[in-house]
Amino acid sequence: MAIPQKTKATGRLISIDHIQLAMPAGAEPAARGFYGGLLGLMEVAKPANLLARGGCWFEQGDIRVHLGIDRDFRPARKAHPAFLVDDLDRLTLRLEPAGVTIAEDEPLADYRRCYVDDPFGNRMELMQRLD
Repeated sequence: MAIPQKTKATGRLISIDHIQLAMPAGAEPAARGFYGGLLGLMEVAKPANLLARGGCWFEQGDIRVHLGIDRDFRPARKAHPAFLVDDLDRLTLRLEPAGVTIAEDEPLADYRRCYVDDPFGNRMELMQRLD
């Protein structure tokens, strides 16, 4: 029986481990309401050595969002994560009654999409692939 050979490392990027977004100090409850409650991500415990920094982490499958405290916080208005969703209409129907503004943008081939802001003003894109 042949022993599998380890793939030679090439130094290339292979995936995104997580995204980090900034938020103001003391805003963890708002983060939990938005990322946990509205977007449905599960909060996960931060490593003990990072707890004193504040912030919170969320996950669902391969999606990992880390929210970190920035003492000089300014929201990201251009740079943004883009999340694929399975039902954009259903998600926006959950977001709108919570006061989240849904902003349509130029069409993009093979997608329906919109932009929303988290409670801190960070921009994010929500995208649904068209069949």
